[in-house]
Amino acid sequence: MREEPPDGHGKAASSPLPPHRIDEKLFTTLKASRRVKGVPLYVMLPLDTVTVANTLSHVKALHAALRALRSVGVDGVMVDVWWGIVEAAGPTMYNWSAYKALVRMVASVGMRLQVVMSFHACGCNVGDSCIVSLPPWVLSVAEDVPDVLYTDRHGNRNTEYLSLGVDEVDLFYGRTPLEMYRDMMKSFQENFHEYLGTVITEVEVSLGPAGELRYPSYPREFWRFPGIGEFQCYDKFMLAHLKAAAERVGHPEWGHGGPHDAGDFNKWPEETGFFNSNHGSWNTPYGHFFLKWYSDMLIEHGSRVLALAAEILGETGTVLAAKLPGIHWWYKSRSHAAELTAGIYNTQNRDGYKPVMRMLSKHGALLNFTCAEMRDREQPPEALCGPEGLLMQVRQAASEESVAVAAENALMRLDRSAYDQIIKNSYHSYSPSGERLPSLVSFTFLRMHEALFEPEEWNNFVHFVTAMDAEGEHAPHSTTQSRDMKNETATEAETRNKGDGVTILYNKHNQQRELGGAIWNSRIRV
Repeated sequence: MREEPPDGHGKAASSPLPPHRIDEKLFTTLKASRRVKGVPLYVMLPLDTVTVANTLSHVKALHAALRALRSVGVDGVMVDVWWGIVEAAGPTMYNWSAYKALVRMVASVGMRLQVVMSFHACGCNVGDSCIVSLPPWVLSVAEDVPDVLYTDRHGNRNTEYLSLGVDEVDLFYGRTPLEMYRDMMKSFQENFHEYLGTVITEVEVSLGPAGELRYPSYPREFWRFPGIGEFQCYDKFMLAHLKAAAERVGHPEWGHGGPHDAGDFNKWPEETGFFNSNHGSWNTPYGHFFLKWYSDMLIEHGSRVLALAAEILGETGTVLAAKLPGIHWWYKSRSHAAELTAGIYNTQNRDGYKPVMRMLSKHGALLNFTCAEMRDREQPPEALCGPEGLLMQVRQAASEESVAVAAENALMRLDRSAYDQIIKNSYHSYSPSGERLPSLVSFTFLRMHEALFEPEEWNNFVHFVTAMDAEGEHAPHSTTQSRDMKNETATEAETRNKGDGVTILYNKHNQQRELGGAIWNSRIRV
């Protein structure tokens, strides 16, 4: 892919998208894609929708898949905009070409787009199907100054996301990480301004590994479920912050590092001194100091990045969003060890999500959360998992701070049981006191995959979309129709199993005027 030439200031020539007038017909279609009563439904695109070579992957199949999803009532899709792809060529040399093509494609079929500003790398977490590193020139700085990376007590460096300890340190060719995040978001706003608020309805800002507000405490390289993970505060910049915090409270001896008896990645809480339920030092003055410092550093980082995002995108008509991790293992233990190592100071005695919600509320950000498909009884009992209680706690904290909540499934599941749980959590959630919690503002399904288009799986998915459209009331199993909210016309989907693979045929009726084309048949082979 040809790089965009730099202008006289050394920045990429950020030419906006070609003039693209969204006429009344397309506006009508975009509005019609919103369910009148149902929770808007999105589908995550594959992680490699844009390749590391900055090209759009499998263009014809992707276009057909989008039209198929649109035909059965899906409102839009979500895509990761990878920092390591867009700014790969060099500092401030942005290449948006593949993402521009994707936005035009999404707009052409009358769908909406959720964008993730992915300042993290891909390939470090369970479920990552491709590898996208941080920009090479950023990693070259990390080779010279390894402490710009999160570090555990063994000295392992994590290359998934820059340490928040260097947020305001200008080691990156004269810029700080905050300035790098700001500049990329500004370039995004300049290049896609005509689509913001119409086609691009939400921008989620990556605040840590996997895009979540957390530390990389359970990297795939070292961690196995249900390990408690490890604290990530041993780069010299984080240690300097810890030393200063300990001195401020009059305990300089607390400022030399994290807890010495916190175990390693794959220990269980009761195998450690720090997280032990009955006499662990998590519940001592030292434990309270360290855990609050560790969590506050994370929340302050999130606040700094979201403040920049709000300044750049706040008047564009898009929704600003942030994502929290769904760390459900050891949730039913006293210490909540796995949440603590990730930076969420949530224990049996302390609500660690309320401070996060106050920060999100300050910046007018929506919360994206996960675990929406999970039930407690499906998890191994020995790991004391509590995805249902965790989701309820997070949603209640969000409600109390007037933060809207969207959700995702944590793992790709195509079974009816998972769909039923998603529907329940979308509409019918209650606080421990019995008060009904607000419905989700949207749900994003993980993820577009060839398995989704297998005949049986596709029929289940269409049923799920229809049920979501009916506010959680299940349609008959044979239903394969979704309502066009403007004309009440029907769309039929048919799956056929061919010898050369799965072919999905979609016959579109009565919507050709809104989409600006003729009646079409689309087939996706996988």
